[in-house]
Amino acid sequence: MKNVFVTLTVMAMLMFSSNAVMAQEAQAATEDNQTTEQVAQEAAAPVVEAQEVAPAEEEGGMVALHKTLKTKFIEGGAGFMAATLLCLVFGLALCIERIIYLSLSKTNTKALLENVEKALKNGGIEAALDVCRNTRGPVASIFYQGLSRYNEGVDVVEKTVASYGGVQMGLLEKNLSWISLFISIAPSLGFLGTIIGMIAAFDKIQQVGDISATVVAGGIKVALLTTLLGLVIAIILQLFYNYILSLIEGLVNEMEDSSISLLDLVVEYDAAQKK
Repeated sequence: MKNVFVTLTVMAMLMFSSNAVMAQEAQAATEDNQTTEQVAQEAAAPVVEAQEVAPAEEEGGMVALHKTLKTKFIEGGAGFMAATLLCLVFGLALCIERIIYLSLSKTNTKALLENVEKALKNGGIEAALDVCRNTRGPVASIFYQGLSRYNEGVDVVEKTVASYGGVQMGLLEKNLSWISLFISIAPSLGFLGTIIGMIAAFDKIQQVGDISATVVAGGIKVALLTTLLGLVIAIILQLFYNYILSLIEGLVNEMEDSSISLLDLVVEYDAAQKK
């Protein structure tokens, strides 16, 4: 009986010690997990702060830039700066209008010539006129005007194509003179502001009776700001102007090349009709 009691006592002590060890291990694991989560949170915190700070810094930079531009605009003289800025607004509006018009004026001249040739062979002049009527662009308009005079002879067709080509070219170059005007006016207004700013500086010098950097700085700042804005606007508009000219040159080349091809088709058709 005594041995059984001792055995049970030893077994109870072993079970208690094993439970205690398991509890300690579980507690240690829990503490390790908590430590790991704290480290992860501390590591993620700077990232979150950086993500929160970055947009704030970016927004602050945009606000600072806006305030700087607004301040310089007022310092340059609201009247001259606004007038110069209007040149940019109107000039860009005309440039965008020309770019859209010229982009819509582009025609697949190769496909148009093939369709006109098929129409002449299958349906004659009326079928070719329908093809030109249903096609958008200056090339199709030239074709239509030329083919509509076929009954008056091939020579009349050639003269009509040449004359109406000049008309279409004038339409392509519409409003370019106004864009060129704004390119010239923008720096001119800037230089005018420069002259007025210098006059104001000399007036202050005359009133004070002494040349001082503080007195002269205000007038010179106005002069430099207005000139800077005028030159920047002129450069921007000049870039758009040259791009528009390149588009017009491409369309004119297509018009001339396709007109020659049309005349060849008309001559072939006329010869076939006379046989």
